Amino acid sequence: MSVATQTLRPPSRTLMFLEGRAISELGAFLGALPLLSLAPKGDGHPVLVLPGLVASDTSTRPLRSFLQSRGYAVSGWRQGRNLGLRQGVQHAMVDLVHELNDKHGRKVSLVGWSLGGLYARQLAKMMPERVRSVITLGSPFASGPKATNAWRVYEMASGRRADEEDARFGGSLAATPPVPTTAIFSRTDGICAWQGCMEQTTATSESIEVESSHCGMGHHPAVVYAVADRLAQPEGKWTPFDRSGWRSLMYPNPNR
Repeated sequence: MSVATQTLRPPSRTLMFLEGRAISELGAFLGALPLLSLAPKGDGHPVLVLPGLVASDTSTRPLRSFLQSRGYAVSGWRQGRNLGLRQGVQHAMVDLVHELNDKHGRKVSLVGWSLGGLYARQLAKMMPERVRSVITLGSPFASGPKATNAWRVYEMASGRRADEEDARFGGSLAATPPVPTTAIFSRTDGICAWQGCMEQTTATSESIEVESSHCGMGHHPAVVYAVADRLAQPEGKWTPFDRSGWRSLMYPNPNR
């Protein structure tokens, strides 16, 4: 981990206060559904959506319902509230990826919100032969835990230190998964330092910037469209997200 990464500060109190935007972002999502129906349709492959810290499958229901309407075989993580890597959580996620892969006979795309995105990256590193792609939403994989405003909550919920990495669960969090990977982040994230949520740019990995809260990222219209766009790519033919035309109005240049 670089010195710059280690010294990242968590978002300001002002940005934390602005997390209340998540409610209006849900309303924007519902209002944008007619336009979101123009997003590309899927090819029916399985998609597993993983929730953030202390959240459950209820939090990802809007995103999962939309992806299901686009033609994907969508699943929640089926483990109640995400209270961190407590006993049995890792094995249950691995078993679920196996189940979805075997049931549908196709690789599984993993979409993870915040802490769920950290899980998605590690699962892909453990099972690249079963994972088609990874998409993270505001997931702080490239920063230390104290670059977030949630590390104390994680320690209380999980009973583990926030900086404790388990080599048996995919190794280094910052290492890019060996499958097509997209990291969606927001500079106005009030929970995680946005710099720690960005992926390296390679032939099969990228970052997409949106203007969203952290708590609303799973249902923000721009995020939902970007997720659908990335999932719709033919297997084995991944290309970077196209920001040209009207998309440049919704998706800032992440490298500016």
